[in-house]
Amino acid sequence: MSISVNLYSTKKNEIKNFLGSYYNKNFPISDDLKWEIKYDNPTQVADIIGVFIDNNDKYQINMWIQLDSNFYLNVNDNNVNKIIKYIFERYPY
Repeated sequence: MSISVNLYSTKKNEIKNFLGSYYNKNFPISDDLKWEIKYDNPTQVADIIGVFIDNNDKYQINMWIQLDSNFYLNVNDNNVNKIIKYIFERYPY
């Protein structure tokens, strides 16, 4: 079971700048306004979610994660702790 992380922005290069900061290198992407990655180990999602929330005041980006087919959750300050807790409870490896 994989989890996908989707980033969306209405500001050009915002996602590229965020990912460049996250990966600490120039990060080329094909679309300036959206980006997706899939994680085979669902618990690895916690890292990018944490960095996203810690920096959401610096970037105009929205994050959505897909836990199940056709079920997306918007990650925000109000639900981030519950989402991370749920991921570690659901996938305890």
